[in-house]
Amino acid sequence: MHHIYGQVRRCAEDYNMIEENDRIAVGVSGGKDSLVLLCALAGLREFFPRHFTLEAVTLDMGYEEMDFSSVERLCRSLDVRYTVIHTNIKQVVFDIRKEPNPCALCAKLRRGCLNNTAISLGCNKVALAHHFDDAIETFMLSLVYEGRISCFQPVSWLSRKELTLIRPLLYVEEKEIIRIAHTHALPVVFNPCPADKHTKRQEIKELIATLDKQYPGLHGRLFGAMRRLPLGGWQTGAGEEPERAGR
Repeated sequence: MHHIYGQVRRCAEDYNMIEENDRIAVGVSGGKDSLVLLCALAGLREFFPRHFTLEAVTLDMGYEEMDFSSVERLCRSLDVRYTVIHTNIKQVVFDIRKEPNPCALCAKLRRGCLNNTAISLGCNKVALAHHFDDAIETFMLSLVYEGRISCFQPVSWLSRKELTLIRPLLYVEEKEIIRIAHTHALPVVFNPCPADKHTKRQEIKELIATLDKQYPGLHGRLFGAMRRLPLGGWQTGAGEEPERAGR
Protein backbone atom coordinates (compact mmCIF):
# COMPACT_ATOMS: atom_id res chain seq x y z
CA MET A 1 0.00 0.00 0.00
CA HIS A 2 2.92 2.36 0.62
CA HIS A 3 3.78 2.36 -3.09
CA ILE A 4 0.23 3.52 -3.83
CA TYR A 5 0.61 6.30 -1.26
CA GLY A 6 3.67 7.54 -3.14
CA GLN A 7 1.96 7.48 -6.54
CA VAL A 8 -1.15 9.24 -5.24
CA ARG A 9 0.90 11.85 -3.43
CA ARG A 10 2.97 12.55 -6.53
CA CYS A 11 -0.13 12.89 -8.68
CA ALA A 12 -1.78 15.17 -6.13
CA GLU A 13 1.31 17.37 -5.95
CA ASP A 14 1.92 17.45 -9.73
CA TYR A 15 -1.59 18.79 -10.33
CA ASN A 16 -2.09 20.63 -7.03
CA MET A 17 -5.14 18.49 -6.27
CA ILE A 18 -5.20 18.91 -2.50
CA GLU A 19 -4.98 22.24 -0.69
CA GLU A 20 -5.02 23.21 2.97
CA ASN A 21 -8.29 22.41 4.76
CA ASP A 22 -9.92 20.77 1.75
CA ARG A 23 -12.99 18.69 2.51
CA ILE A 24 -13.03 15.90 -0.06
CA ALA A 25 -15.96 13.65 -0.90
CA VAL A 26 -14.73 10.30 -2.20
CA GLY A 27 -17.11 8.60 -4.60
CA VAL A 28 -17.21 4.98 -3.38
CA SER A 29 -19.11 2.65 -5.70
CA GLY A 30 -17.90 -0.43 -3.86
CA GLY A 31 -15.68 -1.44 -6.77
CA LYS A 32 -11.96 -2.12 -6.42
CA ASP A 33 -10.91 1.27 -7.84
CA SER A 34 -12.94 3.41 -5.47
CA LEU A 35 -12.01 1.30 -2.42
CA VAL A 36 -8.30 1.60 -3.18
CA LEU A 37 -8.74 5.35 -3.69
CA LEU A 38 -10.49 5.66 -0.34
CA CYS A 39 -7.77 3.70 1.47
CA ALA A 40 -5.00 5.65 -0.28
CA LEU A 41 -6.44 9.05 0.61
CA ALA A 42 -7.17 7.93 4.19
CA GLY A 43 -3.53 6.87 4.55
CA LEU A 44 -2.27 10.02 2.85
CA ARG A 45 -3.90 12.16 5.55
CA GLU A 46 -1.18 11.06 7.97
CA PHE A 47 1.80 12.52 6.10
CA PHE A 48 0.56 14.86 3.35
CA PRO A 49 1.93 18.38 3.94
CA ARG A 50 -1.56 19.92 3.76
CA HIS A 51 -4.37 19.06 6.13
CA PHE A 52 -7.57 17.68 4.56
CA THR A 53 -10.64 15.70 5.62
CA LEU A 54 -12.63 13.00 3.87
CA GLU A 55 -16.24 11.99 3.38
CA ALA A 56 -17.09 8.68 1.70
CA VAL A 57 -20.23 8.71 -0.45
CA THR A 58 -21.97 5.73 -2.05
CA LEU A 59 -24.87 6.04 -4.47
CA ASP A 60 -27.28 3.11 -4.07
CA MET A 61 -28.40 2.68 -7.67
CA GLY A 62 -31.52 0.71 -6.77
CA TYR A 63 -30.24 -2.85 -7.23
CA GLU A 64 -31.72 -4.93 -4.40
CA GLU A 65 -28.80 -7.36 -4.36
CA MET A 66 -26.19 -4.72 -3.46
CA ASP A 67 -25.09 -4.70 0.20
CA PHE A 68 -22.73 -1.95 1.35
CA SER A 69 -22.42 -3.02 5.00
CA SER A 70 -18.85 -4.23 4.42
CA VAL A 71 -17.93 -0.85 2.92
CA GLU A 72 -19.41 0.85 5.98
CA ARG A 73 -17.21 -1.28 8.23
CA LEU A 74 -14.15 -0.35 6.16
CA CYS A 75 -14.98 3.35 6.50
CA ARG A 76 -15.25 2.99 10.27
CA SER A 77 -11.84 1.33 10.40
CA LEU A 78 -10.40 4.23 8.36
CA ASP A 79 -12.14 6.86 10.51
CA VAL A 80 -14.03 8.25 7.51
CA ARG A 81 -17.69 9.23 7.77
CA TYR A 82 -19.83 7.21 5.36
CA THR A 83 -23.01 8.31 3.60
CA VAL A 84 -25.24 6.15 1.39
CA ILE A 85 -27.65 7.97 -0.93
CA HIS A 86 -30.54 5.88 -2.21
CA THR A 87 -31.48 6.65 -5.82
CA ASN A 88 -33.75 5.30 -8.56
CA ILE A 89 -31.08 5.56 -11.27
CA LYS A 90 -31.37 1.88 -12.20
CA GLN A 91 -35.14 2.26 -12.64
CA VAL A 92 -34.83 5.42 -14.74
CA VAL A 93 -32.10 4.04 -17.04
CA PHE A 94 -33.26 0.46 -17.54
CA ASP A 95 -36.96 0.28 -16.67
CA ILE A 96 -38.36 3.68 -17.70
CA ARG A 97 -36.01 4.90 -20.44
CA LYS A 98 -34.93 1.39 -21.53
CA GLU A 99 -31.70 2.87 -22.84
CA PRO A 100 -30.00 0.69 -25.51
CA ASN A 101 -26.69 2.41 -24.62
CA PRO A 102 -27.21 3.14 -20.94
CA CYS A 103 -23.73 4.18 -19.79
CA ALA A 104 -23.86 7.87 -20.79
CA LEU A 105 -27.18 8.59 -19.08
CA CYS A 106 -26.23 6.55 -16.02
CA ALA A 107 -22.93 8.41 -15.67
CA LYS A 108 -24.66 11.79 -16.03
CA LEU A 109 -27.22 10.96 -13.32
CA ARG A 110 -24.54 9.58 -11.00
CA ARG A 111 -22.33 12.64 -11.44
CA GLY A 112 -25.17 15.02 -10.64
CA CYS A 113 -26.22 13.09 -7.54
CA LEU A 114 -22.66 12.70 -6.25
CA ASN A 115 -21.84 16.37 -6.77
CA ASN A 116 -25.02 17.54 -5.04
CA THR A 117 -24.37 15.20 -2.12
CA ALA A 118 -20.80 16.48 -1.79
CA ILE A 119 -22.07 20.06 -1.60
CA SER A 120 -24.68 19.10 1.01
CA LEU A 121 -21.90 17.56 3.14
CA GLY A 122 -19.89 20.77 3.00
CA CYS A 123 -17.23 19.42 0.65
CA ASN A 124 -15.36 21.60 -1.82
CA LYS A 125 -13.86 18.72 -3.81
CA VAL A 126 -14.90 15.31 -5.14
CA ALA A 127 -12.31 12.56 -5.64
CA LEU A 128 -13.04 10.13 -8.47
CA ALA A 129 -11.33 6.77 -8.94
CA HIS A 130 -10.26 7.06 -12.58
CA HIS A 131 -6.83 5.44 -12.92
CA PHE A 132 -4.00 5.18 -15.47
CA ASP A 133 -5.79 2.66 -17.68
CA ASP A 134 -9.08 4.60 -17.55
CA ALA A 135 -7.33 7.67 -18.92
CA ILE A 136 -5.82 5.77 -21.85
CA GLU A 137 -9.13 4.04 -22.62
CA THR A 138 -11.04 7.33 -22.54
CA PHE A 139 -8.46 8.91 -24.87
CA MET A 140 -8.80 5.98 -27.29
CA LEU A 141 -12.61 5.96 -27.05
CA SER A 142 -12.72 9.60 -28.13
CA LEU A 143 -10.27 8.97 -30.95
CA VAL A 144 -11.89 5.79 -32.32
CA TYR A 145 -15.58 6.57 -31.89
CA GLU A 146 -15.70 10.38 -32.04
CA GLY A 147 -12.65 11.35 -34.07
CA ARG A 148 -11.54 13.69 -31.28
CA ILE A 149 -8.35 13.96 -29.24
CA SER A 150 -9.89 14.29 -25.81
CA CYS A 151 -9.92 12.95 -22.25
CA PHE A 152 -11.14 13.98 -18.82
CA GLN A 153 -8.79 16.29 -16.91
CA PRO A 154 -6.83 15.42 -13.75
CA VAL A 155 -8.50 18.44 -12.09
CA SER A 156 -11.81 19.93 -13.23
CA TRP A 157 -13.55 23.02 -11.89
CA LEU A 158 -17.36 22.97 -12.02
CA SER A 159 -18.24 26.65 -11.96
CA ARG A 160 -22.00 26.11 -11.61
CA LYS A 161 -21.49 23.93 -8.54
CA GLU A 162 -18.37 25.71 -7.26
CA LEU A 163 -16.88 22.25 -6.89
CA THR A 164 -13.55 20.76 -7.97
CA LEU A 165 -13.19 17.20 -9.28
CA ILE A 166 -9.86 15.46 -8.71
CA ARG A 167 -8.52 12.12 -9.93
CA PRO A 168 -5.63 11.10 -7.63
CA LEU A 169 -5.21 7.55 -9.05
CA LEU A 170 -4.06 8.65 -12.51
CA TYR A 171 -0.51 7.37 -11.96
CA VAL A 172 -1.72 3.95 -10.75
CA GLU A 173 -2.21 1.07 -13.21
CA GLU A 174 -5.26 -1.14 -12.94
CA LYS A 175 -3.18 -4.26 -12.36
CA GLU A 176 -1.68 -2.62 -9.27
CA ILE A 177 -5.16 -1.74 -8.01
CA ILE A 178 -6.25 -5.35 -8.50
CA ARG A 179 -3.20 -6.54 -6.56
CA ILE A 180 -3.80 -4.13 -3.68
CA ALA A 181 -7.50 -4.99 -3.45
CA HIS A 182 -6.65 -8.70 -3.29
CA THR A 183 -3.69 -8.39 -0.90
CA HIS A 184 -5.64 -6.26 1.58
CA ALA A 185 -8.90 -8.20 1.11
CA LEU A 186 -10.87 -5.04 0.39
CA PRO A 187 -14.66 -5.57 0.52
CA VAL A 188 -15.42 -5.28 -3.19
CA VAL A 189 -19.17 -5.17 -3.86
CA PHE A 190 -20.41 -7.14 -6.88
CA ASN A 191 -21.71 -4.92 -9.68
CA PRO A 192 -25.04 -6.32 -10.98
CA CYS A 193 -25.39 -3.80 -13.83
CA PRO A 194 -26.51 -5.71 -16.96
CA ALA A 195 -24.25 -3.52 -19.12
CA ASP A 196 -21.11 -4.38 -17.15
CA LYS A 197 -18.38 -5.83 -19.42
CA HIS A 198 -20.59 -5.26 -22.50
CA THR A 199 -19.61 -1.71 -23.41
CA LYS A 200 -17.52 0.16 -25.96
CA ARG A 201 -15.05 0.83 -23.12
CA GLN A 202 -14.58 -2.92 -22.70
CA GLU A 203 -13.95 -3.27 -26.43
CA ILE A 204 -11.30 -0.54 -26.28
CA LYS A 205 -9.72 -2.12 -23.18
CA GLU A 206 -9.33 -5.40 -25.07
CA LEU A 207 -8.00 -3.60 -28.16
CA ILE A 208 -5.32 -1.80 -26.12
CA ALA A 209 -4.33 -5.06 -24.40
CA THR A 210 -3.92 -6.73 -27.80
CA LEU A 211 -1.86 -3.86 -29.20
CA ASP A 212 0.29 -3.73 -26.07
CA LYS A 213 1.25 -7.38 -26.60
CA GLN A 214 2.24 -6.69 -30.18
CA TYR A 215 3.97 -3.40 -29.36
CA PRO A 216 5.32 -3.73 -25.79
CA GLY A 217 5.24 -0.46 -23.88
CA LEU A 218 2.47 1.06 -26.02
CA HIS A 219 0.35 1.49 -22.89
CA GLY A 220 2.88 3.83 -21.33
CA ARG A 221 3.67 5.66 -24.56
CA LEU A 222 0.01 6.50 -25.06
CA PHE A 223 -0.11 8.04 -21.58
CA GLY A 224 3.07 9.99 -22.29
CA ALA A 225 1.64 11.27 -25.57
CA MET A 226 -1.47 12.48 -23.75
CA ARG A 227 0.68 14.57 -21.41
CA ARG A 228 2.95 15.93 -24.13
CA LEU A 229 0.22 17.03 -26.56
CA PRO A 230 -0.74 18.40 -24.09
CA LEU A 231 -4.42 17.80 -23.53
CA GLY A 232 -6.10 20.63 -21.65
CA GLY A 233 -5.25 20.43 -17.97
CA TRP A 234 -2.71 17.60 -18.35
CA GLN A 235 0.58 19.46 -18.52
CA THR A 236 2.36 19.71 -15.16
CA GLY A 237 5.58 21.35 -16.24
CA ALA A 238 7.54 18.59 -14.53
CA GLY A 239 8.67 17.20 -17.87
CA GLU A 240 8.72 13.62 -16.54
CA GLU A 241 6.70 10.50 -17.06
CA PRO A 242 4.77 9.35 -13.99
CA GLU A 243 6.11 6.31 -12.20
CA ARG A 244 4.00 3.27 -13.00
CA ALA A 245 3.72 0.04 -11.08
CA GLY A 246 5.34 -2.91 -12.76
CA ARG A 247 6.86 -0.93 -15.61
